[in-house]
Amino acid sequence: MAEERLKKMAGLESRVATEEEKPEPEKPVDREKTCPLLLRVFCNQNRFHRPEEFARGNVPSNELQIYTWMDCTLKELTGLIKEVNPEARRKGTFFDFATAYPDLRRGGYRLKEIGSTCSGRKGADDNKTLGSQKFQIGDYIDIAITPARPGGPRGARPY
Repeated sequence: MAEERLKKMAGLESRVATEEEKPEPEKPVDREKTCPLLLRVFCNQNRFHRPEEFARGNVPSNELQIYTWMDCTLKELTGLIKEVNPEARRKGTFFDFATAYPDLRRGGYRLKEIGSTCSGRKGADDNKTLGSQKFQIGDYIDIAITPARPGGPRGARPY
């Protein structure tokens, strides 16, 4: 106690900010001047692909190639997937996103879930961008598509 008082009087007190550090806002990408990247996307029903399916130069057979930018949002990707996948157009269909990236320590690939969207509804992850989720050019996007249930949304409570 006395030591803290002495430090205060001497002007040596800690100036630790109590606010949480906010991440720097992303710089917008000028899509007219910036070359797009090739995003290799793999969709699967109800679950993600296993990491082994990306190992040793192999990839799952259902590849979708999209040219986009690092500021592409998950909602934007959802719209592009719905354009080519008629079953995913129904309201209430969930899209769970993960990046598949090389594990340099152990070899092979790892999956990291980065967010989810729902067709026809706004959600907390809609505006997450590839860049904000530490996506690197060369990584893959894996999407688990869960079709809408006739009885209501996924995880809805019966009461």
